[in-house]
Amino acid sequence: MKAATTPSQRPPDARLLVVHADGRLDHAARTHLVHHLSPGDLVVANDAATIPASLSGFHEPSGAPIEIRLAGRRSLAVDDVYNFTAIAFGGGDHRTRTEDRTAPPPLRIGDVLTLGPLKATVTELLGHPRLLRLTFGGTSDDIWGGIAKHGKPIQYAHIDRPLMMWDAWTRVAALPVSFEPPSASFVIDWAFLKALQAREVGFATLTLAAGISSTGDPALDARLPFDEAYHLPRTTVRAISRTKARGGRVIALGTTVTRALEHAALYGGAPRPGARLATQRIGAQTELRVVDAMLSGAHEPGESHYQLLRAFANDAALHRMSRALKRGGYRSHEYGDSVLIMRQQGAAAVRAKPSPTLGRNVAHPAHAAPEPWAGGGSLVPT
Repeated sequence: MKAATTPSQRPPDARLLVVHADGRLDHAARTHLVHHLSPGDLVVANDAATIPASLSGFHEPSGAPIEIRLAGRRSLAVDDVYNFTAIAFGGGDHRTRTEDRTAPPPLRIGDVLTLGPLKATVTELLGHPRLLRLTFGGTSDDIWGGIAKHGKPIQYAHIDRPLMMWDAWTRVAALPVSFEPPSASFVIDWAFLKALQAREVGFATLTLAAGISSTGDPALDARLPFDEAYHLPRTTVRAISRTKARGGRVIALGTTVTRALEHAALYGGAPRPGARLATQRIGAQTELRVVDAMLSGAHEPGESHYQLLRAFANDAALHRMSRALKRGGYRSHEYGDSVLIMRQQGAAAVRAKPSPTLGRNVAHPAHAAPEPWAGGGSLVPT
């Protein structure tokens, strides 16, 4: 596959590979996605807006240039913006392949970084020269203002022009919490939503702070995805419950939606509303409790997103998928083509079971967080 080079969210020639539950493959235009859904299904999207998470500046102890890519925080709360997990690079920018970027200057706890109008202190080193935890100084308003004024969207070398913020925001973007775009939601526009309604397919949202997709270092990439904060609204949980009761399918737009829904169902079998931190990895041994099918990008074997596909289909089916993507000239990465993968018959997956916690904000103590907002929701045929 070749990487998509133009930051167009809905190119007219975008393609869709459909991987059916019985292993069959269909090629289609992505504009025909709705024709592969059935009345009574529910589409769930991530409505997170993307923040300009790339911050350039210098390392005060050495004076050396540095780029910081914000990569995670513990909650979505608007005023909880002081502490971030981050990836550090040396001088340079997105025009150099991430794999070829220079290392940052040696970092030590207590080092101060000047990032435009912001000051950040290294508070923890996380087992790799590029991975650290930062604490920003100033008020939450100062920090948000500094990020908005000085930051740029995280970008990779395959894109042929500098990204603008509108390139990274989906049509349903709400709370700015994502570090990279929840790109599966690029398919959404008013025509898509109208087509869902005409086909009697429901639509709902959740919010997950989508993390970075690549660090350029194999050892760090092996640790992806990092922990991701999310919020699952009660209205979306109710929509899922009604869909399952009627025999419909839950269609996740993206790996981020799949991760949030499956984490929310870890401790009761059915997803529970509320704000939490997704810490699990989804792979070949994962029993899917909620998601029946997923729309995702065209991913290569070895990528963290590809590993998640193994929860939906066995390796033989995924090998056929990869071969079809390559032979068909599908485009990869966030502005590329798409795959709709159905949960394979006989895969290690289970249906969601009723839970006494359904409809209540009861979080597992290890992953609980205060609800940061009351956004998100659903539009489901009655």
